[in-house]
Amino acid sequence: MMLRLLKHGRTPAERLSRRWMSSGSHSKTTVMSFGDGSHGALGLPSSIIGMGSDAYEPTPIPGLPPDVVTVAAGHFHSLAVTSEGHVWAWGRNNEGQLGRDPLSPRETWNEPKRVEGLHKVRVQTAFASGVISAAIGDDGSLWVWGSSKRGQLGLGKGITNTALPSKIETLSGEDIVKVSLGWGHALALAKNGNLFGWGYYADGRIGKIGRELEISPLESNSIKPRSRGESSAIEAAEKSVMEAIEKEKDMPIIWEPGSIEELHELKVADVACGLDHSLVLCRDGTLFSGGSNVYGQLGRAIKDLGMQPVDINFLPLSIASGLGHCLAVCNDRSSEPTGNATSVVSWGWNKSSQLGREGPDNTPQVVEGLIGESPVSVSGGRAHSLALTAKKELWAWGCGRNGRLGLGSSADEAEPMLVEYLEGSDVIQAVAGLDHSLVLVSE
Repeated sequence: MMLRLLKHGRTPAERLSRRWMSSGSHSKTTVMSFGDGSHGALGLPSSIIGMGSDAYEPTPIPGLPPDVVTVAAGHFHSLAVTSEGHVWAWGRNNEGQLGRDPLSPRETWNEPKRVEGLHKVRVQTAFASGVISAAIGDDGSLWVWGSSKRGQLGLGKGITNTALPSKIETLSGEDIVKVSLGWGHALALAKNGNLFGWGYYADGRIGKIGRELEISPLESNSIKPRSRGESSAIEAAEKSVMEAIEKEKDMPIIWEPGSIEELHELKVADVACGLDHSLVLCRDGTLFSGGSNVYGQLGRAIKDLGMQPVDINFLPLSIASGLGHCLAVCNDRSSEPTGNATSVVSWGWNKSSQLGREGPDNTPQVVEGLIGESPVSVSGGRAHSLALTAKKELWAWGCGRNGRLGLGSSADEAEPMLVEYLEGSDVIQAVAGLDHSLVLVSE
């Protein structure tokens, strides 16, 4: 697929910029959600999901326009973009990531509402982290809102919050087509293949941008959770992250977007940020990783900080990162790419079977349960994974707690399982937040 695109003069980055322009304002769409709803990220009222806050099967979100063309899942909040270029948001709003007053009634946060302050731009697509939201205009401009002590807004030194969407002026004229957001770092991909990074840069998670790389306390002090229970393992991992963050006195921060030195001579096709690591896919098929390697999520034997090549024997077409695991849609390097013979490759944290396979965690290997299913995109959450196929079917695996797999139960799944509730529906996008998932279905 990638080689064919390059042959005809259209790179993956250019394809990203056209993706939602051609998506379909011609047909009605429905956004569905499932998983943990404790922060309101499902957008579902209690009248639908009952006294509990979780949804165990894909459930239509009421109150959204019928022309949503793309969705995004942050850690605990969600975004949707319509064909008219409007952004809707719901879920956690402690940091103002919904674009509405953080002091607004908490019981209303689960209600999808249009984000104000974007009247100057027609939004094409949106992205989210735990604490901020971002939107890309049809002119390639990048807008952000929310709050981040780690410089993730990219608005300048010392700017840690913005109540209304603000344009990142440093990137004016760069024609941005994709953004990926980690815990405190960010990567932005331009249409011409240039890559920019900013925010918290310990462990080389955004590569080298004019400063010496530093090791984070997370990398040096973290211990893999040894608990047998999925819940306690996740809690141990979270505690480890938070303890390390508290130990950081002078956080290494890049306050504005800058070019990544290791990639100056390369053109980038795709990017994906995990909690504290990053993946960068170049147009020549080379995959780089940088950041924490506590769970083997860098997928390489080289221990050097910064962006270094992943040890992968496949040709990646697109990539995704969960909290501590990585996913890639690939072609086998030994075969001639046909555009259909794709597979999913996974590596990294596997405590809840989010890799969907057995074998070494720190080595990229094929998820055999999806062989022959022609996957076209993947997405990773805290401890679960999603894959969308060419047949517009959704597969899920990993941690099933709170119904985040959409399979009707809280059971973990060690192998990919078809989300049968969506059979007969045309799923055109699926994204994972930390503990919830969103799907966009064409009617």
